[in-house]
Amino acid sequence: MDDKLELLQRVPLFAGVDREGLEEIGRIAEEVEAPAGTDLTHEGRHEGYFFVIVSGSVRIDRGGQTINTMGPGDFLGEIALLDGGPRTATATTDAPSRLLKITHQEFHQLLDTSPGVRTAVLEAAGARFRAMDAESVI
Repeated sequence: MDDKLELLQRVPLFAGVDREGLEEIGRIAEEVEAPAGTDLTHEGRHEGYFFVIVSGSVRIDRGGQTINTMGPGDFLGEIALLDGGPRTATATTDAPSRLLKITHQEFHQLLDTSPGVRTAVLEAAGARFRAMDAESVI
């Protein structure tokens, strides 16, 4: 399996997607280069981009405070990929970075034409929601 597919396979949202489906996702995943200091996302904006970090590092800020730093193999924008809604944080490259980028629009077009990918993604999302629900305290 090539590096791109291995990275995509590590994304929990794609965990149940078979090799053929991962290849379909890989075809819509554009490889982009971003110099240090590039804002990938902006908190509160409607931006339908999902990123997997191939190399480099990305700082995640919410409300002006750094809440996380991510590196190769990490991903961001899972919620925006699904719903295209407002960003929950700002993501900025801390170092020159190479990323895989998938747009909300292309992803939903793929889901419309690939029922197997759609089913696997919905099942993975459902499992993640159940896990979050089980961890929450009411």
